[in-house]
Amino acid sequence: VDVVEFGGGSVQAGGSLTLSCEASGTTRDFRCMAWFRQISGAGREKVGSMYREGKTELEDPAMGRWTISRNNDNGKDILTLQMSSLKIEDTAMYYCATEWSCFYGSEYYHNWGKGIQVTVFS
Repeated sequence: VDVVEFGGGSVQAGGSLTLSCEASGTTRDFRCMAWFRQISGAGREKVGSMYREGKTELEDPAMGRWTISRNNDNGKDILTLQMSSLKIEDTAMYYCATEWSCFYGSEYYHNWGKGIQVTVFS
C-alpha cells in the first residue's frame, strides 16, 4: 500500500488547514484510513478515522473543530481532514495510516505515510 499525505504548513491560531491522504494498492489494506499526530517528544495520537463503508470516528483533539471525509478518485482512496479553529497545541507532525480495522491504536497499523508538518503560531 502506498500512503501519501498532502497539505499541512503554517497557520495562525484560529485559522484552518486541510490535510489529504491518498492510499493505493491492495484495497483490503486500506479499508480503514486514519490520521495520527505526533507532538515532539510524545507518542502518536489518533485524531480520526474512517472506514471505506463510511463509519467515521473523531477523537478528542478533533471533536467539534475538525471533520473527516473520504472519497475514491481513479482507484485511489482519499482521506481528508479539514481542521479549523486551530490552536498552538495542534502543532505536530501529522501521519496518515491504513489498515483493515480502525479499532486499535498506532501500534496496530502497518501502512504509514511519511508525515507532514502542521505548525500553528500565535
